[in-house]
Amino acid sequence: MYFGVDYYPEQWVFPFGGTAEKPEAQWRRDAALMATAGFNVIRIGEFSWGLCETEDGKFNFDWLQRVMDVMGEKGIHIILGTPTAAPPIWLTQKHPEILPVDEHGCTKHAGTRRAACLNSEAYWNHSKRIVEEMAKALGKHPRLIAWQIDNSLGGNFTESAFNEDARRDWHLWLEAKYQTIKLLNNRLGLRHWGQVVSDWKQVPMPMAAPTLHNPALVLNWNRFCSDTIVQFVKMQADVLREITPDRPVTTNLRALRHRFDHFDLAEQLDFVSIESTAAIKAKPSDIACEIDMLRSVKKTGIRAPDGDSGFWVMEQKAGNVSWQDVNSLVRPGVLRMFTYQLISRGANAILFFRWRQPRFGSEKFHGAVLPHNLETGSRRVFNEVSQIGEELKLLAPALKDTKVTADVCILYSHDNEWVLAQPNQPNKHFCLREHIQLIYNALHDRNILVDFARPTDDLSRYKIVFAPSLPLLSGGEADLLKLYVQNGGTLVGTFNTGLVNEHNIAPVSGFPHDLTELFGLEVQEFDTLLPSEDNHLTFKGAFQTSHMHPAKIWCDLIEPKGCQILAVFGREFYAGKPAITMNTFGLGKAIYLGTQSHQHFYHDLVAWLRQMTAMHPLLKVPENVEVSLREKEGSRIFFLLNHQASPIRIQFYKPMHDFLTGQNIVGNYDLPPHGVLVIDEHPEAKTQVGAEPY
Repeated sequence: MYFGVDYYPEQWVFPFGGTAEKPEAQWRRDAALMATAGFNVIRIGEFSWGLCETEDGKFNFDWLQRVMDVMGEKGIHIILGTPTAAPPIWLTQKHPEILPVDEHGCTKHAGTRRAACLNSEAYWNHSKRIVEEMAKALGKHPRLIAWQIDNSLGGNFTESAFNEDARRDWHLWLEAKYQTIKLLNNRLGLRHWGQVVSDWKQVPMPMAAPTLHNPALVLNWNRFCSDTIVQFVKMQADVLREITPDRPVTTNLRALRHRFDHFDLAEQLDFVSIESTAAIKAKPSDIACEIDMLRSVKKTGIRAPDGDSGFWVMEQKAGNVSWQDVNSLVRPGVLRMFTYQLISRGANAILFFRWRQPRFGSEKFHGAVLPHNLETGSRRVFNEVSQIGEELKLLAPALKDTKVTADVCILYSHDNEWVLAQPNQPNKHFCLREHIQLIYNALHDRNILVDFARPTDDLSRYKIVFAPSLPLLSGGEADLLKLYVQNGGTLVGTFNTGLVNEHNIAPVSGFPHDLTELFGLEVQEFDTLLPSEDNHLTFKGAFQTSHMHPAKIWCDLIEPKGCQILAVFGREFYAGKPAITMNTFGLGKAIYLGTQSHQHFYHDLVAWLRQMTAMHPLLKVPENVEVSLREKEGSRIFFLLNHQASPIRIQFYKPMHDFLTGQNIVGNYDLPPHGVLVIDEHPEAKTQVGAEPY
């Protein structure tokens, strides 16, 4: 298992490290200390363009070669980042057209990372050249195990720059998609406000305007910007595979943001890497949701340096961040706990961000494994990280070839995020991520493993599929959902579904578009509520609840057409109208939630669905203990995490084996504050029957 850290050797040369006589001496001391912590891999290079190409066409990779050699002496492997996230000053001075133009037509200036328009021909060509030269110079180094393309793509909003090169590519993209001007006008509905065009060059970019751009045009702009990022990654991946075919490529993805399609981008990668802010103050289920989202964007065709099929964590925060209003320290034990949360959900490599707190630059107060002053500063984080390193040496053989296998899936599509981000929505207070999180929390709190997928993916392996608010739904996607239920699946759809087709045009077939037969109903109208308002739900006998549940944000006025009514609204002129329904379709069930509720409702919903589908929890544990499972044939490894600042007592009815201590556990066990257990059934227990099933 790979365990490492992000390192910026260029920041630790004299006068900030080393000596005048040996300006790079700090590298050797750092390598020795990294080895002591158990690190066997580092990431370097992703912001080094201005140091590798100091002038146009003048390349110097010797210093990176020396870093790699020094690390290799200590058995440390290298992930090399292509440096395209930080174009050098000389490049933007020579080609000012590279600098991104915002929606107001204002040029953003150089002097930071991401100061480039991805559609710029000059930037594209120079990016390709620096990647080629880096690969030729360093690609055969024996310690190099993988490439990271760029860094944190989709940040700083430069993916939607409005440069002239972007305008050119935008028009070419539209022409390739629609072929004729007539079809473009019809599919985008440009008759609205008389905005029809007679030439491709007339189609505007959605820059700042007196009022709203056509929503279908804006949706296509989002798709175009996403495709631009994907093609930029593909260009680099193609170069690297041609020169170094035996080195896999990846890039570090942040939690799903609507600026580009993560599923599309993942198709260009050999394996997925993610960034995690899991060490800062956050709800465990929020972090788990982000992990599962990113783990799910590439499920097949994975080619990682270790040969395993999981994902890598390229940036796990080692301490406090520097970009919040208040950047609190990470409490003892929390870093370890969240690191194990990542591992429990499929991570096969952990790299901490970063090795040392830098002495200069905008991140000089960002937390790191080591403080500014190594001699007298705190080694608390270093010691905790070193402990993790020792534990992973014990754990790695057992985790080899294990996978996270989920029985439940939540559907997600970037098209829907882009539609919902536009103005003039039925309810601007509706947030898709919050809606998804309510469902995910209920599954997480019952320790049910979850995948995410697009509506076009193969869903046949899942017992339950949640389809939360898919306002944009194509006919093909609807057909696949029908097929899933027809073959015996259980689908849970929600309000705000099927309001427009793939062209962002409202259907005449009724809501939800192309799914009325599946759910056995038609939504005739919908009422939207302020966050301070609610209706209430009255439940029928088939759906047992433990609480009174409100109807919030959205209320669909449903006309049943064969479905079973599970709950009705209690107030307003639509009192007594169906709010929650279930329909038998083929061999499966299609459940429809015509409103949003509070968290207690979703816990009741999951409990009911679990009974209906005969789905059992992973382990019987107290609340506030998170359980995950990695398994392979003949092996099931459970991870138990205590997210509380106080101990939790767990009772084991079967003997269990503790991987981290080598001891056996049975009966009562007190999981300490922020504690971690990694266990499997004791070999002798596998033939025994416990008092409680697992």
